[in-house]
Amino acid sequence: MSDLRKEKDSLGFVEVPAKAYYGAQTARAVENFPISGMRAHPQLIRALGMVKRAAAQANKELGLVDGKRADAIIQAAQEVIDGKWNGEFVVDVFQAGAGVSLHMNTNEVIANRANEILGGKLGEYAQVHPNDHVNYGQSTNDVFPTSMRLATLLALDTFYPVLDKLTATFAEKAQAFHGIMKSGRTHMQDAVPMRLGQEFAAYGLAVEKGRQFLLLASATLRELGLGGSAVGTGINTHPDYRVKAVAHLAAISGQTLVPAQDMRWAMQSNACMADVSSALRGIALETIRISNDIRLLSSGPNTGFAEIFLPSLQPGSSIMPGKINPVIPELAAMVSFQVIGNDTAVAYAVQAGQLELNVMMPTMAYNVLQSITILGSMLRQFDQQCVRGITANEQRCQMYAQSTVSLATALNPYIGYAKAADIVKESVATGRSIIDIARERKQLTEEEIAEILDPVRMTEPQYPLEVAKERDKAVTA
Repeated sequence: MSDLRKEKDSLGFVEVPAKAYYGAQTARAVENFPISGMRAHPQLIRALGMVKRAAAQANKELGLVDGKRADAIIQAAQEVIDGKWNGEFVVDVFQAGAGVSLHMNTNEVIANRANEILGGKLGEYAQVHPNDHVNYGQSTNDVFPTSMRLATLLALDTFYPVLDKLTATFAEKAQAFHGIMKSGRTHMQDAVPMRLGQEFAAYGLAVEKGRQFLLLASATLRELGLGGSAVGTGINTHPDYRVKAVAHLAAISGQTLVPAQDMRWAMQSNACMADVSSALRGIALETIRISNDIRLLSSGPNTGFAEIFLPSLQPGSSIMPGKINPVIPELAAMVSFQVIGNDTAVAYAVQAGQLELNVMMPTMAYNVLQSITILGSMLRQFDQQCVRGITANEQRCQMYAQSTVSLATALNPYIGYAKAADIVKESVATGRSIIDIARERKQLTEEEIAEILDPVRMTEPQYPLEVAKERDKAVTA
């Protein structure tokens, strides 16, 4: 028995693996695009299956595809949604413009499976044809952008919980470290004291703000041009098809989806993908910043800041015994660099459309979905393998809080900036503490020095001492 079968498309005969559920056009694409060896993201395959099922249900209700065929298509499409046929989606992620090849891969898999359900053989499309039935009333030009948007929404649903957990972990660390004083740093130089918990609370808010922007950026993904057909005019579609298909797609996917205000806009513009990619880039940038901070704060153990300890995950050197490296923060930065690169590719693709269609959609889909996947996996590890296990070096933090020359900042309201600066200069030159020099100069009482130069007092807005004392008297009276 031959390992190949012959199929015919509009260009002629093509050999296809005998047991393959894909067909002639997919086989041509495999031959034409042996580029990366990477295949469609599972969420994009799911979304394509959902679109095909929704279209079949709408066409069945409208009497455009008979019930028997439609039911077989619906069953086959659901199997695609369930991931049963992922191995049959063999087109490279870098392929013909607009995603025609992947779209036909989908049509052929569903058609062959539907024929099989109806008792037919693979490669024989008498009962269910990829173009005439599975693709009835559709075009790559409305199916692919719809599927790309839906796949992104589905992927984001698994990404938001990762951000939520990381935000919560930073909040827990902020609470745990609230009582630990340390020196702040600006320009990589000593700054006024702060709480270690305040530093971590700000990290958590940065993640939460990134989530908020991403949620806002993704809103336009829900406006779909399904039913626009070839150029957004709805050619070869029933007047009611568009609304019915989108309604079915919303029910199948569990997403809030609406027909686009203008189907031409939904086909011409993919700005929504740029918005999401940009929001992911923003999260990546913040992740780089935070991960670099954590690397600095944990640097040492003897010659760095060493204010915090990270979990020891693996030996850090092939030659230096006992060396432990901050491997997860390093990973966080590297993955984030890739996300930034992906965003650049998406930006170029989004601006590259001409007239009624942007044909660069496959690279948008690939890069956005990869960014969500790798950023989500990395942030999960960053949370579980790094941030949750961070502990504080309280002794080192306290030492820095007491020794920062910027303690003198608290003296400004009492002796003036110039005199405070003189104290700092002497401290730097002699190595003596700000407190000792202020005491020696007798510009303040011992009680004032103790209260003004208390690092804890500097971590929150405070009334000047005179005002505070008058308030205390008023309250007592």
